[in-house]
Amino acid sequence: MKSTQIAVVLLNLGGPERTADVRSFLYNLFSDRLIIRLGPSFMQRPLAWWIAKKRAPKSQVFYEQIGGGSPLNKITRQQGKALAAQLAVHGSFRVCMAMRYWHPFAREVLPDIVRSGVTKIVALTLYPHYSAATTGSSMRDLHDCLAELPQKVEVVEISSWPEQPDYINCLARKITAVLQQESAAEIVYSAHSLPAKFIAEGDPYLEHLQLTIAALEKQTGKKGHLCFQSRSGPVQWLAPSTPDTIQRLAHEGCRNIVMVPLSFVSDHVETLCEIDIQYRQLAEGLGMKFSRTAALNDEESFIGGLKKLVIKACKERMWL
Repeated sequence: MKSTQIAVVLLNLGGPERTADVRSFLYNLFSDRLIIRLGPSFMQRPLAWWIAKKRAPKSQVFYEQIGGGSPLNKITRQQGKALAAQLAVHGSFRVCMAMRYWHPFAREVLPDIVRSGVTKIVALTLYPHYSAATTGSSMRDLHDCLAELPQKVEVVEISSWPEQPDYINCLARKITAVLQQESAAEIVYSAHSLPAKFIAEGDPYLEHLQLTIAALEKQTGKKGHLCFQSRSGPVQWLAPSTPDTIQRLAHEGCRNIVMVPLSFVSDHVETLCEIDIQYRQLAEGLGMKFSRTAALNDEESFIGGLKKLVIKACKERMWL
């Protein structure tokens, strides 16, 4: 086994850790033209500033409802620590994280990694399903930052893993556990929405979601309903929305749903507020019983799946 140190950089969205950070976080988010194009390029940042100012008060209320900030950074650190422990028996690895819209940014993390002598990096997305707006943006940011450094670094990208067996097994176990208690429940797969134009332009996000659902249905033996949450902005988004799906199921006589946060492997505002509070209230107000499968977070078997992705990528490059 080679002893070369390899850095594993976990890529994720990031989140404001205090309500005071929300406006700056939103500004960073809306400044990214890979997510949304706000007029001509020279208007992107001014419009992002205006949108962030307008949206911040409402968003701050959501974060206040879940303790005053996003737990995403804390959970990602825990995932990194757990992954490092599992990788330790396979070689010399250093695991860190680079968030796209909040600290620590790639430009804050990568110089220190490279200065330490690391010349090999595994860029591991924590989005199972690839989209140019998520993993694509994070990967581009990582490469842009590395290009500014004097040292040359080899990078291997792990940009999607919609059918990774441990990921599928973890989700299937959680779904099955709920169905054992709620056998008549309808499964609702709620994924983060995406502007429909991305799919029209060839983005594989929807296809990746469908691959995950097909694998889950094979294990659970039960069909589910795919829908989309977290829309923002006056563009056409993927449909149906999660609220519309809840209302449709209620109208059809469904009295019990189990929601699976499909594209979220970590708890953050979309699971803890949007699903656990807003969608629960909607469902219960319509006379439905509501359950949610727990996020994977740093569950050992899920982290084991991430470890396998890293080891496989390194062996393919002959780094191990």
